[in-house]
Amino acid sequence: MRDVLLITVDSLRADHLGCDGYERETTPAIDALAANGHRFANAFAHACATRASFPSILTSSTALMYGGYESLSENRTLVTEALPAAYRAGGFHSNLYLSAEFGYSRGFDAFFDSKSDPSPAARVKGAVEERLDEDGWLYGVLSRAVDTAEKEAGINVGSAYVRADEITEKAIDWAENERDGPRFLWTHYMDVHHPYRPPERHQRALGIDPVPEREAIRLRRKMIEAPDEITDDERRTLIDLYDAEIRFTDTEIGRLIERVRGMWGDDTMVIVTADHGEAFGEHGGYSHTQTFHDEMLHVPLIVSCGGDSRVTTHDELVGLADLTPTIVDYAGGEQANSFVGHSLHPLLDGEGDWPREHVVGDWADGNRGGGERRFAYRDRRWKYIERGDGRVLYDLAADPGEHENVADANPEVCERLHSVLDEHRGRIAASADDLRTVEMNESTKKRLRDLGYAE
Repeated sequence: MRDVLLITVDSLRADHLGCDGYERETTPAIDALAANGHRFANAFAHACATRASFPSILTSSTALMYGGYESLSENRTLVTEALPAAYRAGGFHSNLYLSAEFGYSRGFDAFFDSKSDPSPAARVKGAVEERLDEDGWLYGVLSRAVDTAEKEAGINVGSAYVRADEITEKAIDWAENERDGPRFLWTHYMDVHHPYRPPERHQRALGIDPVPEREAIRLRRKMIEAPDEITDDERRTLIDLYDAEIRFTDTEIGRLIERVRGMWGDDTMVIVTADHGEAFGEHGGYSHTQTFHDEMLHVPLIVSCGGDSRVTTHDELVGLADLTPTIVDYAGGEQANSFVGHSLHPLLDGEGDWPREHVVGDWADGNRGGGERRFAYRDRRWKYIERGDGRVLYDLAADPGEHENVADANPEVCERLHSVLDEHRGRIAASADDLRTVEMNESTKKRLRDLGYAE
C-alpha cells in the first residue's frame, strides 16, 4: 500500500511547462518533480472540458459511458471506492461540477467542494441570487449591473472558485490530521482557468509588468464573447496572465508536495496532471471548447514514486483513464470491471509491455448523450474527429498544428479509424444507464456561468 497524492489542475496545457520545453519558468516545482520522477510526453485527455473529462480521471471511463456525465452513475467505480478499506481519503477543490451532488464525494472521508463554503464576496452574491425571483424586475436589474460592471469597468464581483493557496491550506490541514496510513489525497486547482487574475508577484516573477485587474477582466469577457476581435497584443497579454496563473499554482503545488511528503514520507506517490488544456486562437477560439485539437487534449502528466530509480521521460501514448488503474494498482486494490484504462506500472517499473496504441474521446451536446455527439481518435500519426455527419482527419506527422483536413485523400484510414470508434460506441451502448437530473440552485448556476459554462 502506498500513500498517494493526486494533484489536478484545471485548463493546464502541456506545452506551457518548463519541463516540456516552454521558454518561461512557469513551473519550477513541477519541473523539479519531473526531474526526479517520470514525465509522460504524450498524455492526452479524453474530452475538452472539466465535466466531460473528469470521469476518465477518477473513474477510468469516458464521458458518454454509463449514461453520460450529467452526474456520476453508481455503476462507475470511483478511485476511492476501489482502494482497500484501510485507506483514508480526502478531496479538496472548488469546481462545482465536481461537487458532492454530482457524485464525486463517494468514498471520501473528508470532501471540500466549496458548495457550502464559498468566498465572502461570492456568499453575498449567492444570498442576493437565492432571495430574489430570477424572473423578477430587481433580479434583472442587479444581474445586468454585474454584467455591465465586468464588461465596461472591468470589475469582478465575487469569485467562482477558491484560490490555490486556500485549497493548499485545507489539504495540508487534513494531511496533518491523518497521521497513520495508508492515505489518498486529491486536490484540484482552479486558478489556471479563466478569469486570469494572478497575484502581481507571480507576474513579476516571469518578467511581466503587472496587468491591471480591470484590463484582465475586460479581456476575459472579450475572448469569450468576441474572440475574432482579439488583437495580437491582447492575445500576448492573455498568455502573460495565463502563465502567471500557472506560476502561482505551481508555487502552491510545490508547497503542498513538500508538506505532505514531510508528514507522510518521501515514498508518497505524487501524480500531477490536468483535466484539459486551453486555446489561445490556434484554431480561432479561446478557452476550451469541444474541438478535440491538441491544445485542448494534450495535458501534462508527471508521476513520482518517491526515490525513483528509473527517472525518465516516456514517449508512449497514455490517457487520463490510465490514472485510476495506476493508483489502485499501487494501493493494492482490485481493478473494477468498469475501468477502461491501464495501470502505468509497466512504464513506471520498466517491466512488461505497454498495451495502449491510441486514445479515444467523446462528448455530446446533451450531458446524457443526447443531441450532437462528437468522437475523436488519436495515435502517433493520425487525429480523426467525427462531428455530426462530418469527419476530419489530420496527418500529425506532416501537420502537427492540425490545420489541413486530409480525410478525402485518405478514405481507407478514415474507414479503419471509424471502425475503432464504432467499437467504442458499442462500449458506450453496453454501459447505458439512466441518470438522475441534478437540480442546481441559482447561486450554483451563476458560479458556473462565471467560469464560462453554459448553464
